Amino acid sequence: MKPRILTGPIAAGAGYLAGMPYPLGATVQDGGVNFSLYADRATGIDLLLFDGPDGVEPVQTIRLDPIYNRTFYYWHIFVPGVGAGQVYAYRADGPYFPDLGLRYDHSKVLVDPYARAITYGAYQRAAAARFGEDNIHHALKCVVVDPHDYDWEGDRPLRRPSSNAIIYEMHVRGFTRHPNSGVTPERAGTYAGLIEKIPHLQELGVTAVELMPVHQFDPQAAPNNLPNYWGYQPIAFFAPHHDYSSHRDPLGPVTEFRDMVKALHRAGIEVILDVVYNHTAEDNQNGPTLSCRGLENRTYYMLNSSRRAEYINYSGVGNTLNANNSIVRRLIADSLRYWVEHMHVDGFRFDLASVLSRGSDGRPLDDPPLLWEIESDPVLAGTRIIAEAWDAGGLYQVHNFVGKRWAVWNGQYRDTVRRFVKSDPGLTVGLADAIGGSPFLFRRLDRDPIRSINYITCHDGFTLNDLVSYNEKHNWANGEDNRDGSSDNHSWNCGAEGATGDAAVEALRRRQIKNLLTILLLSQGTPMLLMGDEMRRTQWGNNNAFDQDNELSWLDWGNLERHADVLRFTQTLLRFRRHSRLFHDRSFWITPGGTEIHWHGLALGWPDWGAESRVLAFELSNAAAAEHLHVMINAYWQPLNFELPSLTTGRTWHRLVDTALDSPYDISEPPFGPLLGAHHYRVQPRSVVVLIAAE
Repeated sequence: MKPRILTGPIAAGAGYLAGMPYPLGATVQDGGVNFSLYADRATGIDLLLFDGPDGVEPVQTIRLDPIYNRTFYYWHIFVPGVGAGQVYAYRADGPYFPDLGLRYDHSKVLVDPYARAITYGAYQRAAAARFGEDNIHHALKCVVVDPHDYDWEGDRPLRRPSSNAIIYEMHVRGFTRHPNSGVTPERAGTYAGLIEKIPHLQELGVTAVELMPVHQFDPQAAPNNLPNYWGYQPIAFFAPHHDYSSHRDPLGPVTEFRDMVKALHRAGIEVILDVVYNHTAEDNQNGPTLSCRGLENRTYYMLNSSRRAEYINYSGVGNTLNANNSIVRRLIADSLRYWVEHMHVDGFRFDLASVLSRGSDGRPLDDPPLLWEIESDPVLAGTRIIAEAWDAGGLYQVHNFVGKRWAVWNGQYRDTVRRFVKSDPGLTVGLADAIGGSPFLFRRLDRDPIRSINYITCHDGFTLNDLVSYNEKHNWANGEDNRDGSSDNHSWNCGAEGATGDAAVEALRRRQIKNLLTILLLSQGTPMLLMGDEMRRTQWGNNNAFDQDNELSWLDWGNLERHADVLRFTQTLLRFRRHSRLFHDRSFWITPGGTEIHWHGLALGWPDWGAESRVLAFELSNAAAAEHLHVMINAYWQPLNFELPSLTTGRTWHRLVDTALDSPYDISEPPFGPLLGAHHYRVQPRSVVVLIAAE
């Protein structure tokens, strides 16, 4: 079919209407679709319509009239006779003066920033980077979505209280892509594959999954011709990632994502999205023109004030979104509302959230409009909002991130616990603060301690297994000569680097893993586990597997049997935490009333805060709940005797955890065996013991 090119007045005469500037994006209405696009400095806009996802050339190109189809900043048109599933894209005319920050290039096919779905076949990122070269045969395309066309069967975001949350950070593809995952083969690595593995999440005992980026990202945005596995290179903030769908039709990713959310909600599990609003896949001045750059570069990105051809790079990957500009702020806020209202997600973790506190010139704002808008938006009022409260420009706001709602990833907690467990000196004071919800870090006792997201490992860095198996990173597969990734891991290999047949080393590694899990799950705050840590997933020492879409990153489900003891330990400890009232307080344990904490050392009432101390003990008690715990942590390399508190008549100490014991004696469930007449407990080297008072 020969493509038709229609211009403004002709288009109107042919049945096209001027359309409206609101809502932005492609909106299904009675009789057709309204298209609206922000492109202030553009001199012309073409709307391209394709006959399907495999269409190479548009079957219709509609030239929008700058008078008839434009209202101030917005270009718009109503196209009758089309609806959900229509594939479309744009081209934009305008000045190309990079030194002025203007980068229009009519040869490039552009993604609508408000696109609800993306499709692509022969996409080539490189073709979008060459100025003046038509990339129509290798471009990303948008799909019209009717957000109301889905049967939610009564589903709603769960709105669970934060005090009992246990987060599981996971990668949608990596969770089921391994050949031994056991899911239906065509669903491996997809939203549908995740649905099949929900029973594992239920048996584990987590209450929320935090999905690594599922906004449509550029799968080719990684160096050395390797894939972009992690997904931290977004293209469309409203569209679920196309490759995570087992359905090949254009609307498949939207439907399948919703199916996944609905299934997780039925299992009582919340869905939190790791969202990347600090940059896009368009990279620096040498990157591709995919969307925002070709529509309104000066609005969407922070540019060097003296050399506007250059991008300010607080994200570390080439560009920085101008998040507090009113247009960009609206885009981000509209995206968040869409994912809550129409995709039913329960919360968001904001990658490099400190970027979002910067003004157009890059300076941190005292009252950043975007962050306060997210904090106070009524649509988002019941969602979890979590900040990674630092950025690549050196801004670190963990202790003073804005607002009353924002939770933060507590990187100081991670480093302190790692270092103490591997026996670094001078950390008992820091460990006590970390266990108690980090009140000294956050400084305000009226702060909700649940807002501290406590974690030992996350996607960025070693897995829990590798943390106790490697002294050094081993990132050779990334093609960067092992220069990439952090060299400051606070890890210890327990006596051998990597996999070993040494039984003593392996026993120590199991103990250290259980030590770390015990401290994490008995700390005040919201704990987060990394996918596969419950079964000792390894990345063979790679601590930056962003480009490793292979078995190095995928979850090996054979570990369920190989490391059944760690799985059982994790499940049992999670079950105890969920059912205990001690860990659900909304005030710090050092605040009078509620759960109380008392610190000890080898002797009761005498914690050793000295520089060479490697021991700490503490009591947790809640009179109203009739719960009483005593925890002893020995990071020293010799066994030590800890004095035990006395109990009221009729109660004795029972052992809940002793990480020095082999499974199944390392952790117990009710009814616990009593320690009759015990006044001391001999805690073995590098181990943690937890006692519970019971009748």
